[in-house]
Amino acid sequence: MMKMLSPLPYISDRPEHADIIARLPNKWTSWPQGRSSCNAVAREPEETPLTVIKHSIKGAKPSIKLSKKLSKKRSTKVPAKHELRWPKRPVVFISDPHADAHAFEASLIAAGVTKQMDSGLCHLKLTKKGRQSEIIIGGDCLDKGPSNLSLLRSVKHLYRLNARVTLLAGNHDLRLFMGLLALARKKDIGNQHFFVRMGKKVIPLFKEVFEQYLADKNWQRNIPDEDACRKALFPNEKWFEQFPYHAAGQLTTEGIEREVRKMHSKVKSFEKNCVAAGLSLQHIYAASLKCQKLFLHKKGEFHWFYRKMKLVEKRGSFLFLHAGLDDTMGELLLKSGTGYANKAFHRNLKHRDLFGFYYSSIANTFRTKYRDVDLPLTERGVKAIHKAGIRVVVQGHINQQEGQRIAIKKGLVHVEADITLDRHSRKNEGLKGFGMGATLIDKRNGIIGISCDYPTAKVLKPKELQLIDG
Repeated sequence: MMKMLSPLPYISDRPEHADIIARLPNKWTSWPQGRSSCNAVAREPEETPLTVIKHSIKGAKPSIKLSKKLSKKRSTKVPAKHELRWPKRPVVFISDPHADAHAFEASLIAAGVTKQMDSGLCHLKLTKKGRQSEIIIGGDCLDKGPSNLSLLRSVKHLYRLNARVTLLAGNHDLRLFMGLLALARKKDIGNQHFFVRMGKKVIPLFKEVFEQYLADKNWQRNIPDEDACRKALFPNEKWFEQFPYHAAGQLTTEGIEREVRKMHSKVKSFEKNCVAAGLSLQHIYAASLKCQKLFLHKKGEFHWFYRKMKLVEKRGSFLFLHAGLDDTMGELLLKSGTGYANKAFHRNLKHRDLFGFYYSSIANTFRTKYRDVDLPLTERGVKAIHKAGIRVVVQGHINQQEGQRIAIKKGLVHVEADITLDRHSRKNEGLKGFGMGATLIDKRNGIIGISCDYPTAKVLKPKELQLIDG
């Protein structure tokens, strides 16, 4: 019997790669069936013709494997319209790097698409696999981690290497954009809370910007006093009374109550968190104006970040996005496709009022967790999504501590691929150092989940995924 080639990516044995190789799994197993790797619906034997086996690799959990009998029986009955279409070229999906450039670059190396030519950041070179693959960044490049600006420069470095990069919108990325726009626009009930709504996680970015661009300059020139800055940055006292009426009819009662609760907390803590970081509101205001120039102006250093951003991307039967879908977005994708959705994303962001945009179906795509407060995804929406040729959603947004997870949510197969990369989140969750790993998707090997936090790579072969999808 011919020995199966390993689906694990090749990582060259360079000195710069030694620590990365030491922390990554060097063996693989069929996709495990434990709770950390599959949700209950994906594990349910009545719903999916899967059987549980124990893998021979020491320390691995029970895994999903097709019984030969069921595989043979079902493989001839899969309707052609339900057959999964795989991406034409291999896809490497890395999501939620959250301002940790070391984790991001280590994940590129772990996926076999780059190699490090020297110590430090932005010394990468594409491998042969890297030149052949598409690298999809699943959103949330900003907030939490040690350096937002370093992460952005690492992403920009990929573009300079002429890598095939698709950059998706994440909720943390758009929070900054909307906070900066809210500060630039005339205040109204719908937009005046968006700056403080960014919360404490954005403060490290403002500190970085202040230290790298303003600290050694006459930054206080034309900056108002502390009280005036507070008035410019915070919602006014009437906001809490008026917002529920403004949001009525667009948000659910639960959604309005949740938003008001969240803003009470953020208004109380925002200034305290600034002081804890060694920043006054004048510092924050000055850094915000600089961020407007860096991110919003055409000649700004990071203007490319939002300009290149997409809401969704479809490759074969796979839809890549940050969070999830709802009925309205499902019908839009069926009738108009992903190109239209991406154009609508940019036009709405540029021209629509911020309140209308942030609580719309478009923004729900990078915000939803399928909660009661989120826009609903029902059987009607899933039917539209399937008719649009989408069988699998590949997402970030929901971080996992033991590598990637397969979940059937609302009757739709999801690959949850946020594997907790940034050091800030990992410290809070008891994980060591920065994370690394990637989700690899190609028609020969299927879906491969690689994470430094799971002892083996997880492999879901094409036929196994086809049967899960049904």
